[in-house]
Amino acid sequence: MAGYKFKCKDTGMKCDFEVKSASSKDEVMQIAAVHAKVAHNMQNVPPDVAQKVSSAIKG
Repeated sequence: MAGYKFKCKDTGMKCDFEVKSASSKDEVMQIAAVHAKVAHNMQNVPPDVAQKVSSAIKG
C-alpha cells in the first residue's frame, strides 16, 4: 500500500513540502498542520485552508 500523499504546492502555495506516505488522511492533516505552523507561520489553520489541504490529499 502506497498510503496517502500530499503536496503543499497543490494548495496554491509556492512550497515544495510533501507527505509521501501516511497511513490516513488524519495523519496527513496533522503533519500538514505542523508544517503550516513552522513553514508558513500559521498558528491556526483556517477552515478554508484545511479544506484545500483535505482536497489535495491523494490516496
